[in-house]
Amino acid sequence: MCELEWLIHISLDGFVAGKLGELDGFDASEENLGFVCDLTEKADTAIIGRKSFQLLESFRPTAKDRQGATKNEIRYSKWYNSARVFVASNSMESSDRVTAINGGIVDEIRRIKHNGRKNLLLFGNPSVARGLTDADLIDNFWIFVNPVIFGDGIPLFNGVVAKKRLKLIDTRKFINGEVACKYVLRSDGN
Repeated sequence: MCELEWLIHISLDGFVAGKLGELDGFDASEENLGFVCDLTEKADTAIIGRKSFQLLESFRPTAKDRQGATKNEIRYSKWYNSARVFVASNSMESSDRVTAINGGIVDEIRRIKHNGRKNLLLFGNPSVARGLTDADLIDNFWIFVNPVIFGDGIPLFNGVVAKKRLKLIDTRKFINGEVACKYVLRSDGN
């Protein structure tokens, strides 16, 4: 069975976005994108929400063809174009490009994991991640802590039903001050 890795950015005060969903406090760099590209090499599936899908679709499929595209923009664009893309949305329909998951996200992700060949990457989408966390379906939590304070916004784990203990197994510091922390669920209770 393949693994589900969740990649999420947070502010120092624990918000994944501002009150209106704005992400303008997270400053990505070529180094950060290269790190994500390293994760995509072990994955063949992207799981995203409707808003993230719309944002990615407006740029990533053709980023590789842009004049001046960086090495990692080209890498990510090629991966994104070849990946299976699942969009968690109650308002989208499936198409040739994406499979819409309109309900039953936990059962659908369980099925995808069971039948998968390579890892699945869940990008952002804390509301979907909450249900998957409650169902113990997330194998690796990549939490990218950014050097910004929002003061208010959308919290990371608001609404998780049961306490979960995590174990830090890896970190990566980036030039822009961001720190990626990889956690797994602790199975030993310690």
